[in-house]
Amino acid sequence: MTTEFAYLYGKPKSSGLLRSQMSDFKVFEQLPFSPCGEGEHLYIYIRKTGANTVFVARELAKYFQVKEQLVSYAGLKDRFAVTEQWFAVHLPGKQTYDLSDVNIEGVEVLSFQRHNKKLRTGALSGNRFELTLRKVTELNALAKRWQEITQGGVPNYFGEQRFGIDGGNIARAEALFAGTKVKDKKKRGIYLSAARSYLFNQIVEQRIKQNNFNQPLVGDVMMLAGSQSVFKLAEVDEEINQRFREHDIDITAPMWGAGELLTLAEPKELEQNVADQNMSFCQGLAKFGLKQERRRIRLVISDADIDLVVDDQEQDSTVKVSFFLPAGCYATTVLRELVNYQDMTQRVQAKEAEKH
Repeated sequence: MTTEFAYLYGKPKSSGLLRSQMSDFKVFEQLPFSPCGEGEHLYIYIRKTGANTVFVARELAKYFQVKEQLVSYAGLKDRFAVTEQWFAVHLPGKQTYDLSDVNIEGVEVLSFQRHNKKLRTGALSGNRFELTLRKVTELNALAKRWQEITQGGVPNYFGEQRFGIDGGNIARAEALFAGTKVKDKKKRGIYLSAARSYLFNQIVEQRIKQNNFNQPLVGDVMMLAGSQSVFKLAEVDEEINQRFREHDIDITAPMWGAGELLTLAEPKELEQNVADQNMSFCQGLAKFGLKQERRRIRLVISDADIDLVVDDQEQDSTVKVSFFLPAGCYATTVLRELVNYQDMTQRVQAKEAEKH
């Protein structure tokens, strides 16, 4: 199964290199609250460079001499990047900590504060990204595409990392649904998420191919901006179209699971057609206890900025883009509409390995 999906604005004319170095991909996590200063949980804000989130959590458990499950985080962050994110450790009692002796490779403690609630997965408002692209071609085309993206958004596809290397998580999901036992609960969850995400991406792709990605239809299920509240469209009038253009409401597609589709008419037919072509996935997701949910098909970026730096001597162009994305959305989904990029992660990692 391919995990290459249709482009909203057509394949980009520009090309460039992503992650030529670690600092080319920066992520800044934002929580919807601030630690209150008291409670059983110690929140630690760290900057990690080239470090895996799970690895850092494990090392923090060793440092505090607690079980790994007592260390939590809101979301997984890219390893080949410079990222700032929160971790929380369940540490009842009144003990104070210094943390100046935390010695984890690639980790710098920026601040820490106690809080009265556990940091739960997904409990973040979103992430701010600062990305650097190098050796960029067709700058005029890129500038035009950036304007289209910032005004109209991009398909809210799940990023390629959701599907594993060469889409391997999809194959593992197929095996799981065919009866292969997966004892590791975390791995099983990854495969289920991959299958669900694949179905969602397929439906979004069909909306693009049928030229109704940016057109609410009678029977669509719409989601209000800034919330998960949904409503069905019994009719599409100018008010609905205006609200859609102003990003006040968004079209949704199903995150597959047990239960009936909420859509009606043409949107339901489109979604059911994709389901019929992937029935083993649909049945498997329901069997493993997932329920029907909805997700926006359009990803609108905010706080967006672009900086183009042209080096005439090198005949080389560097482009820096920054933007904020809500939780659960992928920076690579934005980038793929902007530029035909080559991710240099593996090549740079190989060079790093040669040094050691």
